[in-house]
Amino acid sequence: MADNLHSPERRLIELRMEHADLDSLIDQAELQRPFDELALRRLKKRRLLLRDQIARLEAQLQPQEPA
Repeated sequence: MADNLHSPERRLIELRMEHADLDSLIDQAELQRPFDELALRRLKKRRLLLRDQIARLEAQLQPQEPA
């Protein structure tokens, strides 16, 4: 059971959920006037970092195809 809590598949799900949450926050922040440009840039940077982490984890989980 404890192994399941730290599995790469679970981590991938958590990262995707956090990415979706950031998407929502960014959409809401862009609708507010005036919006905090610095905060918005930080949210977008965090979202990009999450996207990179998701891509790396997906690459690790996918089996290698023979050439």
